[in-house]
Amino acid sequence: MNMHSPSNNMKGDFDLSQSDFERIAQVAKVGWGLNLDKAKRPLIKSRLMKRLRALELPDFATYCELIEAKDQNEIGHFITALTTNVTSFYREAHHFEYLENGVIPDLIERAKQGERVRLWSAGCSSGQEPYSLAGSLLSFDKQASSYDLKILATDIDALVLEKAKRGAYPQDDCTFPSPSHESRILKPDADGSQREVHEALKSLISFRHLNLVDQWPISGKFDVIMCRNVAIYFDKPTQARLWSRFRQCLQPNAHLFIGHSERIADPDAIGLKVAGTTTYRPHPMTISA
Repeated sequence: MNMHSPSNNMKGDFDLSQSDFERIAQVAKVGWGLNLDKAKRPLIKSRLMKRLRALELPDFATYCELIEAKDQNEIGHFITALTTNVTSFYREAHHFEYLENGVIPDLIERAKQGERVRLWSAGCSSGQEPYSLAGSLLSFDKQASSYDLKILATDIDALVLEKAKRGAYPQDDCTFPSPSHESRILKPDADGSQREVHEALKSLISFRHLNLVDQWPISGKFDVIMCRNVAIYFDKPTQARLWSRFRQCLQPNAHLFIGHSERIADPDAIGLKVAGTTTYRPHPMTISA
């Protein structure tokens, strides 16, 4: 039973006042580091109106009370509405070309020798990125899942993580750079509108819910971190802290990949060097006297 009185505005418009927008922005910033610029107010209003109607709430003020109380039934929908889960298989293909040409062969060889190898897809959305990573690894060695080689896939949005775990996608979402890339990832066409990923890919991936501005319950360092088109939701200070934290999680010869619209302002200051387009590697930091 709905705790709130049904709205008389089920099909109409809702007024998102400046004060209500500021309340929403405050919750988003404090809870998840999301930076909601005032220019985004019309977009936020449009997206959250769907939640007001679904919950039969009378106004945005009532919705603000709900999210300020961190209502567990609504927080997932709130995060989904504030973020754009746009992704695709082998998105920003130059990163995967870089990996396959100069990184993955070494990772596979090290894993064969019994070394621990870890990759992290931070902000994995509905799963296409980690599945693409797994497909690249398995294309070099079909036995990759038998080594100490794993992909950690995390996201702030618990709802899209459930979709990622299922590994089933509408046909319209299944575009690839080539047919060979498609065959790496997806089972042959089946009846119905959904395409499923190969089970071997799932065996390489652990999906976990993680808020990047909170503590990271992570042990060990990574050989590859992909955090692409996530930092765009953060303000500059939060971005800087994120890049620095990633640097501390990198193995000495590791790689950090970020989104096409993102840049690390002063990589040298945190011990990173540019290795390619939106691609970074660690180097020892020079400590001033």
